[in-house]
Amino acid sequence: MNTDTLLTRRTVVARLGASAASAALLAADPLGMPVGCQLYPVRDQVAKDFEGALRMVAAMGYKTVEMCSPAGYAKSGFGALVDRKPKQIRASIRAAGLTCESCHYTFGELKDNLDERIGYAKHLGLKQMIVASFGLTEDATIAEWDRAAARLNLIGERVRKAHLQLGYHNHDREFAKVDGVFVYDRLMQGLDPNLVKMQFQTAVVRLGFDAAPYFEKYPGRFLSMHLADWSPATKQIVAVGSGVIDWKKLFSAARVAGVKNYFVEVAPDAMPASYSYLHQLRV
Repeated sequence: MNTDTLLTRRTVVARLGASAASAALLAADPLGMPVGCQLYPVRDQVAKDFEGALRMVAAMGYKTVEMCSPAGYAKSGFGALVDRKPKQIRASIRAAGLTCESCHYTFGELKDNLDERIGYAKHLGLKQMIVASFGLTEDATIAEWDRAAARLNLIGERVRKAHLQLGYHNHDREFAKVDGVFVYDRLMQGLDPNLVKMQFQTAVVRLGFDAAPYFEKYPGRFLSMHLADWSPATKQIVAVGSGVIDWKKLFSAARVAGVKNYFVEVAPDAMPASYSYLHQLRV
């Protein structure tokens, strides 16, 4: 065997090894999807230095981010981005080595300015538009929840025609009874499964509600997840992997649920540990 042949074979082997390593790196992330984070927990940094905030989460290891609508969240740290064109925001995200396919919107802005928000989403390069809350009052009746769900179906129809997917993000109030009716199940009955998918916030585990049973109960109904863990000892939201949630069970159920992506949503000091845990998790 001559030296040139040996070098060629060594090069091939090295390249195959590099490819295998890259594949293993991707496989290390649950469901083979890049680990993402919601930018709301770092909203103070976003307000001061958007590009710096993006570099910060990228340095932690995150590969994708979920935005909040600058117009809808102008008073929550995203107002500094209101005057920026969506393509400029998209360029900044890409420059940090990140991607963005999902964004939170308020219910009000979608009701009042849907066409503009859809156009903004498309220019930003989104695939998913998530309604963060209906914004109902604490004393809202189940009939009001029903009317909000019906309105969301109409919004979802227009979003779908724009080749985007609408989602709904739960908070605590969906996991309570109103007028004797459990709200989350009522929403699952009232929302069109094709027009409105769900984004499950795992932090409701602190109320005694685990995501996995809901994924199994409503297969194909979920679009994404917000990830956080819970410590009964300290009664605090903690880094993913350091609380009570069985993450292997959750991600196994997420396959059936139809989950397309997931975003860590914890305090900034818990974000590095959350990424490390998820990146090493084997499901």
